[in-house]
Amino acid sequence: MPRKKQEPVDTDVARAIGGLLRGLRRTAGYRAVKDAASVKGCPAAQQTIYAYERGGLVPSLKQFMELVEFYALNTEGAPPEIRYQAVAALVAALSTPAYLMPDVIGLIQRLQPEPAAGRRRRKR
Repeated sequence: MPRKKQEPVDTDVARAIGGLLRGLRRTAGYRAVKDAASVKGCPAAQQTIYAYERGGLVPSLKQFMELVEFYALNTEGAPPEIRYQAVAALVAALSTPAYLMPDVIGLIQRLQPEPAAGRRRRKR
């Protein structure tokens, strides 16, 4: 079965995802994108991070997760509370239509079988 091309992500959703990444970058202590991109192990190039943060591009789920991990776990001196912010960013991103999780959850619900109409226990 051929893959369907994904529909473009709404501009507001793209900007929201970019805002999540920008907030994590700043909390991690990187004032500028170039500072983060110049660190060994950064999973994206400077121009790519700019495009994500502006909402011009939406990262794949894998790329989003890699950036979150980089900012929250692989940045020396990042405050411990960045982990909470990272979890919140992941939940917020997964709740958007960009990563299709609402569609996946809907399909899972539709796949659930109806409860069996077995015997019921009598109340005592």
